[in-house]
Amino acid sequence: MPEKGEFFSGLEGYYIQRGLEKDQGKIKSLQSFLLISYGLFDWFSIDLKIGAGDIKRYDALQDNVHYRAKFDGGYGFRVKIFDKDKIKAVADFQHISVHPFTTRLNGKKYKAVLDDWQGSVLLSYDFSRVTPYAGAVVSRTDYINWIDDNRKRRMSDSNKPVGLVLGADFDITDKMWINVETSLFNTKSLALSLNARF
Repeated sequence: MPEKGEFFSGLEGYYIQRGLEKDQGKIKSLQSFLLISYGLFDWFSIDLKIGAGDIKRYDALQDNVHYRAKFDGGYGFRVKIFDKDKIKAVADFQHISVHPFTTRLNGKKYKAVLDDWQGSVLLSYDFSRVTPYAGAVVSRTDYINWIDDNRKRRMSDSNKPVGLVLGADFDITDKMWINVETSLFNTKSLALSLNARF
């Protein structure tokens, strides 16, 4: 995370797949972002992202539909809770919202929004050029859709709120790095980003 007064910026691709409430099927989304992070303090940073993403609902009893990619964005923050030698612990929160194009299916207009809420605690170890990390995440994903003017909210499976996060930063130079991260158990997700500090 950035130190006080420091900017991070990057480009990220993010894929998520998650089950919804009983009989509501599953959703998946492929998202791309421009990332910006700023260190307000050495122990606290804010995170912003903007880009485009799609939504696909499938395996439901009805109303399976694919919405083509349009706008998505997100915000969040990170708090450093431990920092000694090469070991660090960070708590973070983020909210991502995906707003794809509306579409027509069987003579009806379909519109959707995907809201993804996440909070996690991560522990990392710095091996100089590689920094792996792991931790726990609590999350909820809402699929909100309109069929003509009929609005419904489908929440993710409430029996699976907690998951495992695994990731690593790979230094390219002193100011550039690649990040790879995956989530398991509550969601299936994969993120890949190229980042730089200023």
